[in-house]
Amino acid sequence: MNDTTQQGIRIRPGSPADAPAVLSMLDSAVAWMNERGNTEQWGTTPFSRKSGGVERVERYMTENTPYIAESGGVPAGALVLDRGPSAQMPIAPAGEPERYVRLLVSDRRYAGLGIGAALLAHAAEETRRAGVALLRVDCWAGGEGELVAFYERHGFIPTDRFLYEAWPGQVLARRVG
Repeated sequence: MNDTTQQGIRIRPGSPADAPAVLSMLDSAVAWMNERGNTEQWGTTPFSRKSGGVERVERYMTENTPYIAESGGVPAGALVLDRGPSAQMPIAPAGEPERYVRLLVSDRRYAGLGIGAALLAHAAEETRRAGVALLRVDCWAGGEGELVAFYERHGFIPTDRFLYEAWPGQVLARRVG
């Protein structure tokens, strides 16, 4: 499936071969957040050097449904969908069929081009295409709530808050059917 969206962004299915690009995006996101004083969301250690970080991304690319957004043929963002929240997180299943955004990340070199928005629109389309009406995501709820606000701007409504160790989280839901 080749879905071309605004501003020359092409979204394609991801594969295990995309794991290095996704790790690079995650590493650059950690560095970008840290430069802005955010050391709480994803910590200070690059994902590629975190214990289990490489394996986690490899699982995303093989056990879930990954998508890669490309700009000019270069990976610029990644989205991973699943059928529910991670079993490691203190998040209750929805009680109905759902698709769940497990990962959304963009390469900071492409900031402001709408990569995240295009990937979320694609997630909604894929959820509808599967005959599922509910798309959910969880995110870091710390700081000034910027990440929660990002998802709200894209049609998600906050539902449950949770605490994972010392990490404040927010579950958000969007009806797509």
